[in-house]
Amino acid sequence: MSTMELTRENLDQTLSDNEIVLIDWWASWCGPCRAFAPVYEQAAEKHDDVVFGKVDTEAQQELAAGAQITSIPTVMGFRDGILLFAQPGVLPAAGLESLISQLKELDMDEVRAKLAEAESEMAGDQPQG
Repeated sequence: MSTMELTRENLDQTLSDNEIVLIDWWASWCGPCRAFAPVYEQAAEKHDDVVFGKVDTEAQQELAAGAQITSIPTVMGFRDGILLFAQPGVLPAAGLESLISQLKELDMDEVRAKLAEAESEMAGDQPQG
């Protein structure tokens, strides 16, 4: 599978319809982004069970601002619509492969349980009205 362009119109649907989604936040003027692009494309060809999205931060400025992108390239990894990884900078091929393996191997029941626990702890810290 090759990469797909993500926009404000298709991002939410892509995240909800696919188990694992990686997003490369990039811009055409960014040298490191251009250097990372072939690494990302090669991984996309290798892993047809993962959606490899790309967001052009120039064309999708509102989306980039909403995702708090302050440095590009930034790679984000989602599983079941949950953001599990976000890191600015160029990932080497081995680092990207490692990220993909980790996302595939995660026990999502455990992740959801930890998220629920953290949310209930945060709710417990709120003053009661």
